[in-house]
Amino acid sequence: MSAESQPGNHASEPPHPPQRDRSSDLIARYQQVRDRSERLADPLSPEDCAAQSMPDASPTKWHLAHTTWFFETFLVEQVLPGYRCFDPGFRVLFNSYYNSVGEQHPRSSRGLLSRPSLDQVLEYRAYVDKRVLGCLEAPGGLSDAQLDAVELGLQHEQQHQELILTDIKHLFSCNPLHPVYQDGPPPVPARVPPLRWHGFDEGMHWIGSSGPGFTFDNETPRHRVFLEAFELASRPVTNGEFLAFIQDGGYARPELWLSDGWATLQTQSWCAPLYWEERDGAWRSLTLSGLREVCPEEPVCHVSHFEADAFARWAGARLPSEAEWELAAGQAPIEGNFVEQELLHPAAATGPAGAGTPLQLFGDVWEWTQSPYAPYPGYQPLTGALGEYNGKFMSNQLVLRGGSCATPRSHIRATYRNYFFPAQRWQFSGIRLARNAC
Repeated sequence: MSAESQPGNHASEPPHPPQRDRSSDLIARYQQVRDRSERLADPLSPEDCAAQSMPDASPTKWHLAHTTWFFETFLVEQVLPGYRCFDPGFRVLFNSYYNSVGEQHPRSSRGLLSRPSLDQVLEYRAYVDKRVLGCLEAPGGLSDAQLDAVELGLQHEQQHQELILTDIKHLFSCNPLHPVYQDGPPPVPARVPPLRWHGFDEGMHWIGSSGPGFTFDNETPRHRVFLEAFELASRPVTNGEFLAFIQDGGYARPELWLSDGWATLQTQSWCAPLYWEERDGAWRSLTLSGLREVCPEEPVCHVSHFEADAFARWAGARLPSEAEWELAAGQAPIEGNFVEQELLHPAAATGPAGAGTPLQLFGDVWEWTQSPYAPYPGYQPLTGALGEYNGKFMSNQLVLRGGSCATPRSHIRATYRNYFFPAQRWQFSGIRLARNAC
């Protein structure tokens, strides 16, 4: 989820707590979030941090610099009179898509930026960090609007933390040496509960956020939707279930595919999820811990919306709408396999098959929905440059929900709307089935 592909913005909230309390909380969070970004880069070489594997991805070095540019541009320059920027050239190099701020270096050419060096980018981070913390610690403090900008910057950086992991995974997939980002535990044998269905009655339901706490503006305003009775699967689709789709000729049956999906499949020569390869009759998958056999019990991952939709049709089901997903997740605890668990890979579902809410609604894999990424009724983007963060991307993309094994736990909630183009699959994206009530 980058600011390029998963943008958002800060929505209006109830009255804020006292500024000094807010500032103290933000100082601690600022240091924690900024430190985590750099720790994600620790296992990488400077060469790893500079490379770009495709236009959709960005080098780790660029992520570290861009998130710093965000604080410099939208907070420090606004708060400190006469601020002297670290390097005037960075204003263009690390601007992602903010046209009202100025020019941007072409996204597809970020991997050509051998300079500045990684060390210089880390110096840039320290330079801006010192000034942000100075603003937060100043006796006069920051205004509520300025504190909001700090919070938005932290949420924005957490999006880029996930992108550091997904982008480096794609980069490593291009290397025949199958590099290892981290040593991870082998798959834990698990008895995955059989897929069951949770029923939900028809009626009017509220979705979207009205606070309290931070939300991006694409989660607002809270509004009512009418839903027909439906059923949602008790867990995500597993690798083993997706293998059955492959073995039944799923990638060779045009009747299962949307027209654009079938065309993409043929152009890209898809025959399995991204990072899968078959050798001697066995399927293996590249993980951030290296190449390993596909574990049938784990949730299938790195599938496009086209693949998710085709599988659902093959299974006699469909993908949920985002409103259906949010209704089901609204009462579920936000717990699961997030980046803090440091597995950096989806884990098999555990727990009773039919009790309570569906399993794994949060963490492990982002779940494709059938819903187009569009504004909610009454949606209003922010004014000014930050208004570019979200609204202008509401076209031709589809919504995913729930977070993944690379998402920070503190960053996710039931109303969170991620979105990508239907052919994209380098994110940790998976499948949960839905169907009309019998």
